[in-house]
Amino acid sequence: MENQNPEQPIRKDSNKIYFLVVVILALLGTNAYLFFKDKKASDRIVTISDEKTSMQTEIDKIEAELDNASNDNLKLSETMQNEQSIAREKIQELRTALRKGQLTQGQLQKAQEDIKQLRYFVTKYTADIDVLRKQNITLINERDELKTAVDSVSSKASDLEKQNQELNTKVQAAAALKTGNVAVNAFEIRNNGKENGVTRASTAEKLRINFSAVNNSIAEKGLHDIYFRIIDPSGNLLVSSSGGLFTADDEELQYTYKTAIEFANDGKLYSIDWANPAKFEKGTYTVVLYADGYTMGKGSVILR
Repeated sequence: MENQNPEQPIRKDSNKIYFLVVVILALLGTNAYLFFKDKKASDRIVTISDEKTSMQTEIDKIEAELDNASNDNLKLSETMQNEQSIAREKIQELRTALRKGQLTQGQLQKAQEDIKQLRYFVTKYTADIDVLRKQNITLINERDELKTAVDSVSSKASDLEKQNQELNTKVQAAAALKTGNVAVNAFEIRNNGKENGVTRASTAEKLRINFSAVNNSIAEKGLHDIYFRIIDPSGNLLVSSSGGLFTADDEELQYTYKTAIEFANDGKLYSIDWANPAKFEKGTYTVVLYADGYTMGKGSVILR
């Protein structure tokens, strides 16, 4: 009996050792579990952070594509303008969501799905813009071609108009009355009313201008205004109270006397008298006739 007592303390010590080993193993297992749990959580946070960064980069690319598509000065339809506004609002919503704290896995997945839809939308929008750009280029080319054609037609029309004006000017010049001979004589009027031709300035009272119109088949038949400019020996234009202005040879002139003749293209001789309200002077008097805007002819008389 005395030999059994020493064995009981040995067993009690062994039990304590086993218990301590179990406790240590449990603690080690718990620490290992917590370590791997924290590591997994850390890995998940890192993964979510990387995905957020990736999504932000994707959003930047999508917005850049949208900006690039909208840079051209294209006239967008109301529908395309609305589509662009919707896309920019969605981009802003995603940026706001990503700037907030940590996203849950569900929120992250929804954001990823939204980005996919936005990518599809912007790709379609960009394709529509490209079609619109090509149509715009086609319209610009057609406009330029049309403008070139219009300019060419306008240039030809301008040339034709100029040629027509030149032709009209030539026709008008050709249609103007001309005279091949102008005879100017001086006359005095006696008390009995008879007229005598004179050559002295002291006795002359009026000039008689005789002229005929050259045959002209394109000249208009009927009344034609005839303007006379009478120049005295000193080179001055004699102007009566009836004198006024007219245009001939592209120049505005003052006339001495004006009358009208009936032209029938028959070689008729015309005789026009002009009474000088003042006294005649010695020297040469020149008479220039104008009709239809051009010089018709001229003649002169010398008074002694």
